[in-house]
Amino acid sequence: MTGIRDIDVIVFDVLGTLVDEPGGLAAAIREAAPDTEADAQALVDLWLGHVEREQARIVKGEREYADSQLLDAEAALAVAARVGIEDPATIAHLAKAEQRLAPWEDSVAGLERLSWHFPVIGLSNASRAALLRLNAFAGLRWHQALSAESAATYKPDPAVYRLALDAAACAPERVLMVAAHAWDLRGAQAVGMRTAYIGRSVGDPPAPSDTFDGHFDGLESLAAALVT
Repeated sequence: MTGIRDIDVIVFDVLGTLVDEPGGLAAAIREAAPDTEADAQALVDLWLGHVEREQARIVKGEREYADSQLLDAEAALAVAARVGIEDPATIAHLAKAEQRLAPWEDSVAGLERLSWHFPVIGLSNASRAALLRLNAFAGLRWHQALSAESAATYKPDPAVYRLALDAAACAPERVLMVAAHAWDLRGAQAVGMRTAYIGRSVGDPPAPSDTFDGHFDGLESLAAALVT
């Protein structure tokens, strides 16, 4: 369903929305520790739990800003300690797993189709350097890619969404935020942006109380709704 009209710019979340973050991390962990008996999903949860917790502490002012590469390095060390990886080169390679995430099957074509009709911006909690390499690896093509690093905080801090609004240079209600995470869309709503939820096998589904402008099962249905 959609109630989206009069949109000038589309802003996309990246991790989880356009690339398979849990799947990519699981693959990297299995590569780093092929002989481990540990549950890869539990290790992914350990990694993501650390990053989410530390990002939340930074947003609350409980920790000084640290970019996503540092948080990923900390998470990789925690995973390595859990499964007994000691080789520094293996740990260093694992720490960059977030830069090697595969796109969902509709991401590349969907972005390209939408980019012929709207300015398209990526807005990610990934650092600038990590986002650059992830975009190249996954084949994501943007008119502009913005990192939360530029605001020295993380979504859902309003300062991050304002990076996209400043780049769009139009009224917030004419900017559409697209994400597979309801918490991300709530953050966008708080600064006046329009919102579209994309259903993925991972992510944070909407609560009954959420009132997003559109709910879609993928980028094809989003494009069909927006492109006439």
